[in-house]
Amino acid sequence: MDVVKLQAAIELANASWQAGVTSVSELSDEEKKLRLGYQPAPGEPSLQEREQIARLNSEAFKTAKTYGQVFGFPTSYDLRAGGFVTPMKDQGNCGSCVAFGTIATIEATFRRQRNNPNLNVNLSEAHLFYCYAKSEGFNCNTGWYADKAMEAAKKGIVDKDCFPYTPGNQDCKLCSDWQNRLVLIGGYHKISDVSAMKEWLSSRGALSACFSVYDDFFAYKSGVYRHVTGNLAGGHCISIVGYDDSQGFWICKNSWGTGWGEQGFFKIAYGECGIEAWVYAVDGIVETGWLNNVKVQGLWTNNSDLNSYVYLSDGIGWRRLCTASVNAHLDMLAQLTASKQQERLVSVYQLQGMITEVYAW
Repeated sequence: MDVVKLQAAIELANASWQAGVTSVSELSDEEKKLRLGYQPAPGEPSLQEREQIARLNSEAFKTAKTYGQVFGFPTSYDLRAGGFVTPMKDQGNCGSCVAFGTIATIEATFRRQRNNPNLNVNLSEAHLFYCYAKSEGFNCNTGWYADKAMEAAKKGIVDKDCFPYTPGNQDCKLCSDWQNRLVLIGGYHKISDVSAMKEWLSSRGALSACFSVYDDFFAYKSGVYRHVTGNLAGGHCISIVGYDDSQGFWICKNSWGTGWGEQGFFKIAYGECGIEAWVYAVDGIVETGWLNNVKVQGLWTNNSDLNSYVYLSDGIGWRRLCTASVNAHLDMLAQLTASKQQERLVSVYQLQGMITEVYAW
């Protein structure tokens, strides 16, 4: 697409975004298609029908505001401001956008759940796409379904170092101790109400969303995107990380590297291209791994057998002690009680959210 002519068309349409040469705008049509990868699942509305649904959802929200409905969320919010969004990634020439959008959403939600912008979380898109999607018959050329990715995440995803991502159809090759490195989500749900989307973003985490990509989108450089010209190229999934009501746009994390858009991010107008037809929210992350140098801030137990909880600092919150052994349970409870009384830091190992080891000094 001629970016000079495109910019002229944008200005003629009074659209508020800038076009230019990007890391994907000069690719062949076939390569551009491989930068996408979302397809509606059987029985779901088509991409064009999603666009109509999104417009209706957006108008419903505008109508509610017009008639004075009061909402409990701020007029703008950006997860990047709190440091909750993880670094930009690049899916390369493989239709794996569903995996990237899902992983970006999980990672940001994990940081928000812990209220820790420095949380080292870098999950494997390769595991999600080359293992789970592949087992269902999907690959770089077919793309995948957004809800299937969320279902797979409930089984667990390893870290990037256990299975690094390389674009192109790969075999499923996890590291030897992959079963000890899984991060699971506790569940997910679908949101189609715009006000609920904004409430979730401002309080719980990111959202996984899919939309229609037209030819002009590949040349997006900055501003608030609205489709101006060009044919429908296909469906694409990303992660919504914020919004702004004053200017009417969503803030999104793409998976085309930093050489596209606003360092890999983009803003898209409300109701545009099916972006808010519906989205997926991660209910929470079921955690496994070491929590190092944390403070015991509270303990709770009752007269039920092996029913003790510890409240840990750094935004971790309540965690239950393991129930596999009476002696281990009581020993950990004693160590944690002493650490709290003496205000000592501890390190604990949690297996799917339950503490199984305590190291106190």
